[in-house]
Amino acid sequence: MGRSFANLHIKSGSFEKAVEALKKLSEERAEVLGYSSTQNEAAADVSERSVGEWKSNQPDTEAQKPKVVMHISKSNDNWVSVLHDYFVWGTVKKIGKALSQLIEEPVMTAGYINEEIFELAFYENGEIQAEKIFCETWTRDEYRLKEERLHDDYMREALGMRVEDFDSFIKLTSPEQAADKLSQLTGIPIWSDSEWLPYEEKLRDQFGQYEFQIENA
Repeated sequence: MGRSFANLHIKSGSFEKAVEALKKLSEERAEVLGYSSTQNEAAADVSERSVGEWKSNQPDTEAQKPKVVMHISKSNDNWVSVLHDYFVWGTVKKIGKALSQLIEEPVMTAGYINEEIFELAFYENGEIQAEKIFCETWTRDEYRLKEERLHDDYMREALGMRVEDFDSFIKLTSPEQAADKLSQLTGIPIWSDSEWLPYEEKLRDQFGQYEFQIENA
């Protein structure tokens, strides 16, 4: 098994606006983050990766309510990056789609699995705007991978890349090279995952921890 990661990025010049949208997602759409309506149901829904931290040892009811824990970073002037335990290839796109309904700015999701697939998807207003899967031909055939929507112009403009840089980027078939190139050209911390935080001091310094209360939990 090779390396895998998943993360989410909001194209916004306002860190506060991005955090407010994530807060609203946590409060109103916690189910897309793996939570059910009660703490016990939420814990049962996820078997491999914990999606919440509960202060069960606290005596008051409010402290015992489940909280959504996210790690957020203002990557640069244009992007706010987000990590969460429930972000994996297969879930992060659904979360990005839901988040894009709560903020009037593009949301990009990134999923990298077993060093075989690197998938980027862009959402606005709850609709996918562009998608690109970087992988070798045999991988695409084996997994029967197909983009939901190919829209290179949208992707280039969203990423703010020069035409020549984008042309060399979009032609890559190596997932690792594509992730490296994207990180290099945009300054977005593509190589990041919530599971890496305990082991990588650089990531812990870059991403701050935020807790959001779940309504009706």
